[in-house]
Amino acid sequence: MLGPTPAPIEPSYRDLLGVRGFGRVVLGTLLARFGGQMWGIILVLFVLARYRSPSLAGLTLLFSILPGLVFSPIAGALLDRQGRVRLMILDYAVTAALTAAILTLSFANRLPPPLLLLIVSILGVSNILSITGARSLFPLMLPRHLWDRANGLDSSLYSLTTVVGPAIAGVSVARFGPEGGFFVAAGVFAIAAVSLLGVHEPVARAASAGSLLGDAWGGLMYVLRHPSLRGLAITLFICNLGFGVLPVGIPLLVLRHLHGSATTVGQVFAIFGLAGLVTGLLIGRVNTEGRERLLIAGCIAIQTVTLALLAFANSLPMVFVLGAIAGGAESVVNVGLFALRQRRTDPAWFGRAFAVSMSFNFAGVPIGSALSGPLLEHSLVLPLLLGAAISVVSVVAALLLIPARAQAEGL
Repeated sequence: MLGPTPAPIEPSYRDLLGVRGFGRVVLGTLLARFGGQMWGIILVLFVLARYRSPSLAGLTLLFSILPGLVFSPIAGALLDRQGRVRLMILDYAVTAALTAAILTLSFANRLPPPLLLLIVSILGVSNILSITGARSLFPLMLPRHLWDRANGLDSSLYSLTTVVGPAIAGVSVARFGPEGGFFVAAGVFAIAAVSLLGVHEPVARAASAGSLLGDAWGGLMYVLRHPSLRGLAITLFICNLGFGVLPVGIPLLVLRHLHGSATTVGQVFAIFGLAGLVTGLLIGRVNTEGRERLLIAGCIAIQTVTLALLAFANSLPMVFVLGAIAGGAESVVNVGLFALRQRRTDPAWFGRAFAVSMSFNFAGVPIGSALSGPLLEHSLVLPLLLGAAISVVSVVAALLLIPARAQAEGL
């Protein structure tokens, strides 16, 4: 039931597992995110090792994400029409197969950069189905009074995968090379697909008399006309544009400037995730209703300071401390974002609106990575400071563009 009926007692995380099928969905999502975190780190290390080009590393990240963002309105319409679970299974299977293809082609020395970019582009289109599917599935499966707990769990599980995934990716690459890491990631995605077999959809698929493209266009217009979703999109796009320097900047900082190893790179990203894991579980116990906007703005401001300080980091302990602060702040931003989007979106539009909104929110990361790649060829300090300056703008945007209270939105 999606209504506003309050719970008679204080909800707990244990209550989430009492909802039929929710535990299976959480398991599948956890495995897929674990594989995804491994995949992203391995991809960057693979390109840096094989092609020795930060610019290509940034471009590869762009191609691995941007096509999916462009496809997101259609993905959202498909999720509302065809159901989320079956499309999540499809994506996990496709990701496992294409990751195995990269592994095979690399061993055969038949993976030129254009072919790599083509494969990661296909993965980007496929991945948006499961990313949006999971986020829109949670509130549909759960009563409203459990949403804050689910958002805390969602953010913490994501953070958990950022702890375990990069650490194992770093160790795998250090011991067996990037191809060994790709092999493990492919296996994880295959298990994730199997784990969701037999899970039932929580609600009937949406009926539509219009075309798929018409539904996709409707989802895009819904977000653009919706003051809260539009404000979130602008705010998070600008924020992620600034923080897009980190996926390539952190490996370069650790490997070239601080003389660390691939294992150390994984450990740094793991610290980000560990801090987010703890913070997510704590913030999930708090009723965020009415406070989401301030949580988002305040914690982006904290992240911005850490990004600026990373430009002057001269030791690995300093990087670890800054990573912990940034990771904890990011988890709070995510919980506030999830809660605001759920509370201010009509449930009938969850698939389409979430797909478009999430894509707008995240689009800044691959664009920021691609733009910072050429700058990182020559300097580490300048791209990090530029990223921090851009993120300052997102703090202002959050306060000015996200309505303080819900309105009659998206009509």
